[in-house]
Amino acid sequence: MTADVVAAVAEAHRRDWAQVFAATARFTRDLDLAEECTQEAYAQALQTWPRTGIPDRPGAWLTTTARNRALDALRRESVLRRSLPLLVAEPVPGPEDGFASDDRLRLVFTCCHPALSRDAQVALTLRLVCGLSTVEVARAFLVQEATMAARITRAKKKIAAARIPYRAPSPEHLGERLDAVLGVVYLIFTTGHTAPTGTRLVRADLVDCAIGLARMLHLLMPREYEITALLALLLLVDARRDSRVSASGRLVLLAEQDRSRWDRAQIGEAAALVTEALRGRPPTRYAVEAAIAAVHAQAPSWAETDWTEIVGLYDVLRVLWSSPVVELNRAVAIGMRDGPAAGLDALAPLLAEPALATYGYLSAARADFLRRLGRLPEAAEAYEEALTLTDNEVERAFLAGRLSEVRRAADHRG
Repeated sequence: MTADVVAAVAEAHRRDWAQVFAATARFTRDLDLAEECTQEAYAQALQTWPRTGIPDRPGAWLTTTARNRALDALRRESVLRRSLPLLVAEPVPGPEDGFASDDRLRLVFTCCHPALSRDAQVALTLRLVCGLSTVEVARAFLVQEATMAARITRAKKKIAAARIPYRAPSPEHLGERLDAVLGVVYLIFTTGHTAPTGTRLVRADLVDCAIGLARMLHLLMPREYEITALLALLLLVDARRDSRVSASGRLVLLAEQDRSRWDRAQIGEAAALVTEALRGRPPTRYAVEAAIAAVHAQAPSWAETDWTEIVGLYDVLRVLWSSPVVELNRAVAIGMRDGPAAGLDALAPLLAEPALATYGYLSAARADFLRRLGRLPEAAEAYEEALTLTDNEVERAFLAGRLSEVRRAADHRG
């Protein structure tokens, strides 16, 4: 097995897994069988391509191989006797179905069907659409492999029990279903952008999976402004990836990041998408979030950030999408615009918010404002609280360093 074949199979897994699996699932009407046959196709590629050469269209080769494996399995009487369809057959799509006839869309909307819990939607999307292993999905969401395997199995069984059809929704039902899909994509991204636990700040596999899903959705539904907005938001936030951690592994806050390391091509692509997304009326949640990210991305420096514009955009966002996290981010922006005392005042009502009781970023924001005001004992207490609520080791190291600095300053002053 040569390195170029291994690389080609890995690239085909990243680029073509969703299409290969989705096409096989449409053929088999059985998620488990489709998954097994798709995995076997990739394993076969590792054995065959060193002898025959890498095909011009790896995705087509893999799809044909997976379907042939499935056909062989379905021909076996034992499989036919024990296999009940897990996916309800849908009518052959007509011209009016348009985008809905794409196998990948069928797969995404099946995985994100509202009959499934959000946890099940995320797990199925990562496992079946992104092709992550059960171990990787379990690790991403801090559960045991057996727990995640059981969650995925239950979700598949519910698809069968609820007779969830393997198709994208009709245009009149698209809005209500699309919201669930985009919510799953965004959750995958945020979980990867700052990993909940572990030694790495970023789970690049999850970030790349989310961006890949958003790109696929945008390609298939280019006129849906909310998809355009979400893709723009993910690209803008991810453009800072290389500057978020120093060479020594230390967390680097936005104020201190080397902006020359930001991905300017990605920012340029996203800026055009933001302009397109803002044509939607009224503006959507993700469009406003993307506009906020664009203000940050286009500021020449931290000092030149237009905080007035950002606060104004948060004022719009809190109307569109009322959320304690939005209120927290708005309070931080107020502190940046009007000073740390104003920021503390804006944070004060959030201290009684149950949804933020275990949210470490609230304590960290308070700690920073208190530190800047010279209220060092209170800042130390807030940093200690943030530490107890933070499990990511990169973030913990940063908070511990700030706590030490504040304590030393307090001792020196005292």
